[in-house]
Amino acid sequence: MLREKVEKINQADSLVFQTEKQLKEYGDKLPADKKTTIETALNKLREAQKSQDIAQIDAGVAELNAAWTAASEEMYKATQGAQANGGAEEPQPQAQDNASGQGGVTDAEFEEVK
Repeated sequence: MLREKVEKINQADSLVFQTEKQLKEYGDKLPADKKTTIETALNKLREAQKSQDIAQIDAGVAELNAAWTAASEEMYKATQGAQANGGAEEPQPQAQDNASGQGGVTDAEFEEVK
């Protein structure tokens, strides 16, 4: 029981640290409502960590992860929309090159000699 408590507290500590770092790095790219949700969940997790309440820590971790997931999805959609509108297309690999054996990777058997 004590080991589980210590692991949960350490997990919360790590998540708090990572979230603070990511907010500094990506905070200006996050939509305001998503950033507020993340900050609220972060504060709840900090309080749970201070009280060392395992149930609150678990709930805080889940809430913070859900907030990041929602924000990440929105950032991804915005990035995809910007690429589609900007005309920036990623080149698609041509299957013909690999099928004809030109410039492709060939599997070969080998024997390791010791």
